Amino acid sequence: MTALDARSLNRATLARQLLLDRAALPAHDAVAHLGGLQAQEPQEPFTGLWSRLRDFDPAALSDLLAGRRVVRTHLMRRTVHLLTAEDVLAWRARFDAMLRQRVLGTYRRELEGVDLDELAAAGRAVLADGEPRSMGELARAVADRWPSCGPRPLGEMLVAALIPVVQLPPRGLWRAKGGVRNVPLASWLGREIDPPDPADGVGQDLMKRYLAAFGPASSADLRAWCGLAGLPAAVKAVREELVAFRDERGRELLDLPDAPRPDPDTPAPVRFLPAFDNAILGYDDRTRIIDDAHRGLSVAGERVVLVDGRVSATWTVAADEVVVRPVRRLTRPERSAVTEEGAQLAAFLTDGESDRARVVAG
Repeated sequence: MTALDARSLNRATLARQLLLDRAALPAHDAVAHLGGLQAQEPQEPFTGLWSRLRDFDPAALSDLLAGRRVVRTHLMRRTVHLLTAEDVLAWRARFDAMLRQRVLGTYRRELEGVDLDELAAAGRAVLADGEPRSMGELARAVADRWPSCGPRPLGEMLVAALIPVVQLPPRGLWRAKGGVRNVPLASWLGREIDPPDPADGVGQDLMKRYLAAFGPASSADLRAWCGLAGLPAAVKAVREELVAFRDERGRELLDLPDAPRPDPDTPAPVRFLPAFDNAILGYDDRTRIIDDAHRGLSVAGERVVLVDGRVSATWTVAADEVVVRPVRRLTRPERSAVTEEGAQLAAFLTDGESDRARVVAG
């Protein structure tokens, strides 16, 4: 079995994540290829796509949201993701049990004794009038039946687990501000979600889609991305269609046979990633792209800069200027490349009104 070192895995990840070369893809196809974009911070997906696509126009993503071709909803790991309408309809039912357990993991005591089927029915009855509601409004509308729970646990269980909902625009539109207003997914997209196939478990398509965007990867990596149980059966079902490798620690990695695995010496350009980007969070073992010493950056909401394919700095915006703080010593050519890419990012974020970027002490 071929062994892949960290640099080989890094270049494969960059290629799958459209970070080695910007792709000539429409925004919709990029969102589909990536299996969704982490999106709890509403503006972050725009930077994520800008770093991945040639000539990305943020209005294109806004149009997809307004046109109901992509949606914002809770899915992987119970976090808000931006997904295509087709994918969320096909995948959502598989996440029901995981979403319930994740909410119960936080509010088990508060929700003790609550019949979740009854809670779901009560929430659906409230939403049946078609009026968008915030989580708090929905929770308060059913709270009389469960007065001891408190609105927060009821609301989280309803909108993050029991009822597939979408967050309506203007939430998530380019430069738009708006609170979270929820409506049922089925009413927004005009059809019910696909029922789960008992014979397909986690879903063979879901697993292969993950490998297309993140492979080569282990089953632990797949679980870290989606949060689902039942992965051994899914792996077994598609194993004959896959190829296997080992990483430097001896762990088995699976992949699609024809997926790109570039030469490890392939140059990697500077890339600016948004907060919570799945290029990092989509793995259990993130050392292919970030050192363990800096792993906390990926869960703290820090925006990061890839230099030679690895997390080497964080970045913020202040007064229309992109400010970069290295987490390791950058060479002079690296600092120059970071400044140049940061200037282009500043121009994107300000519609060309600023191209200011600088690297400061970490």
